Amino acid sequence: MPGLSSLFDYKRKFFPADLRAGLSVAAVSLPVSIAYAQLTGVGAIAGLYSSILPLIIYALFGSSRQLIVGPDTATCAVIAAVVAPLAMGDPILRWQLVIITTLLIGGWCIVAARLHLGALADLLSRPILMGLLNGISITIIIDQCAKVTGFKYQTMEFIERVYTLPSYITKIHIPTLLVSLATLAILIGLKKTKPRWPAPLIAVIIITFFSWVFNFEQFHIAIIDTISAEGLPLSSWLNFDLGAAREIVVPSINIAIISFVSMMITVRSFAAKNNYDTDANTEFLALGLANIAAGLSQGFVVSGTSSRTAVNDANGGKTQLVSIIAAILIGLVVLFLLKPLAYIPICVLGIILIYSSWFLIDLRSIFQLFNRDRDAFYLSLSTLIAVLAIGIIPGMALAVLLGLFLFLRKIFRPTEQLLGLDDNGLIHTLSRHTKPIPNVFMYRFNSPLTYFNIAYFKRRILTLIDQSPKHCKWIIIDAIPSFTYPDMSVLTGIDELVQSLKVRDCVLVLAGRRGTLQRWFNDMDINLDKNHIEFTNDLYLAVRMVQSNDHAAELATE
Repeated sequence: MPGLSSLFDYKRKFFPADLRAGLSVAAVSLPVSIAYAQLTGVGAIAGLYSSILPLIIYALFGSSRQLIVGPDTATCAVIAAVVAPLAMGDPILRWQLVIITTLLIGGWCIVAARLHLGALADLLSRPILMGLLNGISITIIIDQCAKVTGFKYQTMEFIERVYTLPSYITKIHIPTLLVSLATLAILIGLKKTKPRWPAPLIAVIIITFFSWVFNFEQFHIAIIDTISAEGLPLSSWLNFDLGAAREIVVPSINIAIISFVSMMITVRSFAAKNNYDTDANTEFLALGLANIAAGLSQGFVVSGTSSRTAVNDANGGKTQLVSIIAAILIGLVVLFLLKPLAYIPICVLGIILIYSSWFLIDLRSIFQLFNRDRDAFYLSLSTLIAVLAIGIIPGMALAVLLGLFLFLRKIFRPTEQLLGLDDNGLIHTLSRHTKPIPNVFMYRFNSPLTYFNIAYFKRRILTLIDQSPKHCKWIIIDAIPSFTYPDMSVLTGIDELVQSLKVRDCVLVLAGRRGTLQRWFNDMDINLDKNHIEFTNDLYLAVRMVQSNDHAAELATE
C-alpha cells in the first residue's frame, strides 16, 4: 500500500494545495460521473458510486501521486457496447451485467498483478490507442446527438446513424436543442475566460437551477427525474441469470487491458513530469482493487482519467490525499444533495459528453504518422475505421490482431544491413564512406532469430553470398541482436548453415555472445564443424581475427 505509507509521512505544507486540488477534482467529477452513467446506460447514482470508494482504494494502493481514477470515456463506451445486447432493454439486468463486468475486470487485473503482467501496458501500441480513442470519441458524439436534440435513433449501428442523421432534422425538439446550446455556450465561454474553473459543474448548476425554477418537464425536456441512493434491490439479484454473465467473461478481459493500458499512459506521463517512479504491477493491483470496490458499491468500471488527473496536477496536487478529499466531497453530495440532481436535463449530460469527446479527437496526429511511420499510420487508421464500421468491441479486437500481425511481419522479414569499415576503422552500414572488407561478408539481421524466421535468415545469407561478385571466405554475423535465447530450431539451423557454407568454402564467424553461444550448442548436443565456424566476443575482434588469419595465410604462401 504505497499510498498509505505516503500518507503516514505526509507533510503539512502540502495540505493547502491538496485541498484545492481535491475540491477541483470533485467539482469536475460530479457532472462527468453522472454523464458517464448515462453513457453506460445505468442510473445516475451509479456514476457517483463509481467516484467514491474507487478513489479511496486507489489512493491507498496506487503508486502514482497524481492519478485520479473514475469513469472513463473509452471504458464506459466499451462496457456499454458489451452489455447493451445482453440486457435486451431491461434496465435492472443491464445494471447487473455492468456490475458483474466491473467485478470481473477487477479480478482479471488482480490476477495479472499477481502474475507480474505489467508489461501488458505495452500490448496496445500508441497508434492503436490513437485510432481507438478517436473512433470511440466520434461514436459517442454521434450517439449523443439524439439526446441533445430530443429525437431517438431507429438503429444501433454507427454508419446507419450517420447517413440517416439528416432525416431526423424534422424531429428535433427545439426546447431541448436550446437548452443544449445554452449549456455549450457556458462551457465554451468559461473555457476561454476562466479556463481553471470547473466548467461542467458550473454549467450543470446553472441549467439545473433554471430547470427547477421553470419546470423543464412541462416543455417536454427530459430530466434525470429521480436519483435513488438505494441501488439495486436484493430481490433482483435472486433472479439473476448466470448464463448472461458467461457472455461477458472474454469481453471483460479486453476491457481490463484497455483500461490498464490507457491508465498507464496517464500514470507514466505525470510521473515523468513530476520526477518520481511508478510500478506497473502495483498499478495493475490498484486498478483491480478499485474496480472491485466500484462493483461492490454498485458502480461501474473505472480507469485512470487523464482530464481529472490534469486538473489535479494543474491545481498543485502533491499526494494521494487529493483523491480522498474528492471522494469525501462526492460522498457528501450523495448523502445530502441528491434531490437537486434530479432536475438535471439529460441533454446537458449529452453536451458534456460531446464536449469532452471533442477534445479527445486528434485526427491530425494520425495523419502525421504518414510521413513518420507508414506502418503505424495504416495501423492507427485501420483501428479508427474498424471501430466506426463494425463496432467498438470487434474493431478493437481487429486492431489488436492487426498490430500483432504487423509485429510478426517485422519479425518474419526484418530489415538487414551489410557492414564494412570507414576510413577511421569503425564499423558502419555500407555506404559511400564505408567500404567492404576484402574477403569478408559482414551481415546484421535486425531481429531475434526464432523457429519461424531461421529459414529466411539462412536463405538471405546464402543468396547474398551467391550474388556477390567476389568470393568471400569469411562470413561474419553480428550475433548480439539475433541470438537472444536458446531455440533448438535456430541452433540446428546454424549447423545447417555451416554445412552450406562449407560447400562454398566459407567460414561462419558469430561475433558476440561467445561464451553463451558455445554453451547453448553444447547443451543442445550439436556438434559443429569447428573448421568452418568461429566465435568471437564482438565484431571488431572478428575483423581482427580474420585479418590476422589472412595475413598469416599470405606469409605462409610466400
